[in-house]
Amino acid sequence: MPRYKLTPDAEADVDRLFDFGIDTFGLDQAVKYIQGLEERFDDIANNPLMYPAVDHIRQGYRRSVYGVHSIYYRMKSEHVDIMRLIHHEDILHKLKADM
Repeated sequence: MPRYKLTPDAEADVDRLFDFGIDTFGLDQAVKYIQGLEERFDDIANNPLMYPAVDHIRQGYRRSVYGVHSIYYRMKSEHVDIMRLIHHEDILHKLKADM
């Protein structure tokens, strides 16, 4: 069964999104958004080639857009690493920290 793993940065991104969602839209909407993200993570793990490569941003990364966030991931032989979730931020700055 295909799997995914969140990096520590991606876990922090999800936590930040959830907290922001609660503060801005309420608990119910925040929960729905995070559940949708988790469903997208499953989709990515089941078919990682479905989404485009973004080698111009970071070599070996692919991107899936969910709502207003871009999910950056890379494929491994046994799973998919979800690297970051980014919204209207400096992508190169955020991804550079992973180097």
